[in-house]
Amino acid sequence: MQPRNMSMSGVVDLAALKAAGEAKQKAEQARAEAARTGQAPASGARLVFDVDEAGFQQDVLQRSTEVPVVIDFWAEWCEPCKQLGPLLERLAGEYAGKFVLAKIDVDANQMLFQQFGVQGIPAVFAVVAGQPIPLFQGAAPEAQIRQVLDQLVQAAEQQFGIVGAPLEPQAADEQEQAEAPVPAGPYDALLEAANQALDSGDLGGAIQAYKNVLSDDPANPEAKLGLAQAELLRRVQDLDPQAVRKEAAENPADVPAQIRAADLDLVGGHVEDAFGRLVDAVKRNAGDDREAARLRLLELFEVIGAEDPRVTAARTALARVLF
Repeated sequence: MQPRNMSMSGVVDLAALKAAGEAKQKAEQARAEAARTGQAPASGARLVFDVDEAGFQQDVLQRSTEVPVVIDFWAEWCEPCKQLGPLLERLAGEYAGKFVLAKIDVDANQMLFQQFGVQGIPAVFAVVAGQPIPLFQGAAPEAQIRQVLDQLVQAAEQQFGIVGAPLEPQAADEQEQAEAPVPAGPYDALLEAANQALDSGDLGGAIQAYKNVLSDDPANPEAKLGLAQAELLRRVQDLDPQAVRKEAAENPADVPAQIRAADLDLVGGHVEDAFGRLVDAVKRNAGDDREAARLRLLELFEVIGAEDPRVTAARTALARVLF
């Protein structure tokens, strides 16, 4: 049996929870400024940008692990492209960070044109977690395009946990206030108490405290991370590690057994093993079992954090087995 006062020190540094919350606030402020300037929040790259073959790996494939990348295949001589292109650019601004738009001139990038199997232009694809997804061809009506984009954003979040956080424009005076020192928030004391409860092993108290914060502030990053950690620890606290691992090894098709073993892997600091085990379970199974493995994988992503390269790699692996 796992001791009640087990810690997450092998996985996530609890002392970094506060810093994570503050970093999230700064990122949101940067995204607000980006909405006014047309710049994407994290990297400084624009929400709409040109892509060539040399930059495709970094600008599209790598970036697609953080935000859906919509690709507009166009050419200067294509009249419908001149109608669709400005519409997509406007929608990229309206969606404000939920996706980014990469524009590829097919005349200058024949290899990409051929690799995507484009039959004619304009043609619009998406890349999510490194995987290409055809969206539509031709100058479709705006209402239809919005529907497709909504489905793309929803699928990216639900299937892979990839969320391009929306940007909200701010007036100049509001931005100045956002850049000023931020006073202690109303949840600081609650979060500090929750973090201490989690670190000491009072999992029930920690879970309730984090839920109390999230009931009023559902997007609070510190509470979301803490809750994911506390729930993971509660799931494994009464497990017999030796028995769980033996059952998982003897029954590779038993998805609940693989899920329990993945939880133990993560608590033990074996992050890649946990992710790989669940990706394999998604690949091997269908129906409810497949969905259970996928959802648990997304929960474990929350424990580690979206920016961790191991999460990025696992999302790409998940995309490969889902498509």
